[in-house]
Amino acid sequence: MSVERRFAIADTCFLIDWARYRNRDLLFKIFDVVFVSESVLREIKSETTISWIASKLAENKLALYTETEEELEEARKLVEISRRIPHIPSIDLPEALCLSIGRRRNYVVLTENKGAIMAPEFVEGYRDVVVWRALEVLLAAHLVGEVYVDCNNPLKYFIEYQEDTLHIFSQRDLLEVRHKIERTRCEQK
Repeated sequence: MSVERRFAIADTCFLIDWARYRNRDLLFKIFDVVFVSESVLREIKSETTISWIASKLAENKLALYTETEEELEEARKLVEISRRIPHIPSIDLPEALCLSIGRRRNYVVLTENKGAIMAPEFVEGYRDVVVWRALEVLLAAHLVGEVYVDCNNPLKYFIEYQEDTLHIFSQRDLLEVRHKIERTRCEQK
């Protein structure tokens, strides 16, 4: 897991979840700027999320991204492609736009959309797009030392995220994350 890329673009669900998370500013310890496209911004209705986004825009931690016609056209094609591939969930336009921008600008795509997560594996031309869920962001924060790791409870931040957002990580993913944290942060102590 590389954290060299300091720019990301986030979709709606990702932003809604992070606005609820008590340690939401960890996101900006991993990324210098997280872009929000106009189409994603139009989807957000929650006052809590809007307020958080507005404050982070003012701090230059989030930045508005105005999509181009070429990016929108690519995203529309990606939506069509996703609906033709039977073994991946379909991708909606805002998530497809994040993938298009991520591919073109080399940004990390932040999403919880299963179709968008699977796209680099199944859609030609998107293999090099890096897609992270909240799980990978939290793991990166642990691996680069942005959070204190209690080796007796290495999943503390993940559990808090689940409690705050009601977004539940799979047990398999949590076990894998636990092992990575223990190998990199706890064995060194």
